[in-house]
Amino acid sequence: MPLIDLNGAHIHFTDTGGKGDVIVFAHGLLFSGAMFEAQIAEFADRYRCITIDHRGQGGSGVTQRGYDIDTLTEDTRALLHHLGVGPCHFVGLSMGGFIGIRLAARHPDLIKTLTLLGTSADPEPEENGPKYRMLNFVARWIGLWAVIGRVMPIMFGQTFLNDADHAAEKKRWAAAITANHRIGITRAVAGVIDREGCFDELADLNLPVGIGVGDEDVATMPEKSHRMQAAIQSADLVIFQGSGHSSSIEVPDQVNGLISRTIRR
Repeated sequence: MPLIDLNGAHIHFTDTGGKGDVIVFAHGLLFSGAMFEAQIAEFADRYRCITIDHRGQGGSGVTQRGYDIDTLTEDTRALLHHLGVGPCHFVGLSMGGFIGIRLAARHPDLIKTLTLLGTSADPEPEENGPKYRMLNFVARWIGLWAVIGRVMPIMFGQTFLNDADHAAEKKRWAAAITANHRIGITRAVAGVIDREGCFDELADLNLPVGIGVGDEDVATMPEKSHRMQAAIQSADLVIFQGSGHSSSIEVPDQVNGLISRTIRR
């Protein structure tokens, strides 16, 4: 399990190795690099695939501070420099997309193509704040088990949740979410709720950008993706059918197709 101290944090990452072009995967809130298993299985025979667990989540350490998106962006930049893998193809889902936009705009030498999944360049909508803060309070002081019933319909679409064929996957990912470190994850959630927008940085993106969002995504509504597409000259948009927020898990074939098309561009 590769671990490295970077930017004041103990960071866990995975690296398939190999000599091909590099794809870096950045996960969404509450998850880890494991949410890209289907993508790595698809691309690892042709690309070197790397995942990063953001501080406080997955296998990375819990820090006292540094959960704002700018610091997470610097964590990721430091890992890319350490591994010597720029420019790379970058895939970011939700929180990982917040990081990908900032990396591509501020460090264009590091990013060759950018695939954004279920993400936004705006701050968190004000109407979400009270609900998310209450869930975070309960998770912090009682435990993630107490909110998982409310969290799963935010993280996954109804097609996935209501499909009996996905029963084992639903159980697996619910367990993975509740297994997060209670302090680390609630600090990470606060960082997402309180994030600043970066919409004005979209104009600085001068590279192929693929945007994908689930038609059932209630965490980051499809309107956010349309708004980004209109602001990025080089952006293509795909609406994933039958998917909620965690598209890399819910509709991996559709996600893999978008990544492939963006890289080919």
